[in-house]
Amino acid sequence: MANIKSARKRAVQAEKTRKHNMGLRARMRTHIKNVISAGEAGDADTAQAAYKSAVPVIDSMVNKGIVTKNTAARHKSRLNKMVKALAA
Repeated sequence: MANIKSARKRAVQAEKTRKHNMGLRARMRTHIKNVISAGEAGDADTAQAAYKSAVPVIDSMVNKGIVTKNTAARHKSRLNKMVKALAA
């Protein structure tokens, strides 16, 4: 643990931010898993609905700095590919 008061405060703030970011990251992963599970079940309508709800969550994680723009684009692309394959 840090000895200087400001360093102690920063350590506390960093831990608080880390826990907050973990919750946000878990939220994104849950939305992604919802699309994947609907896709594996073969339910095209549910997968499409889950994809539509997942995209804004993934985009908001980019704005918050949780994931990079390329990571979000990769997730969205793969999920969209899965959903379109179900519809075809």
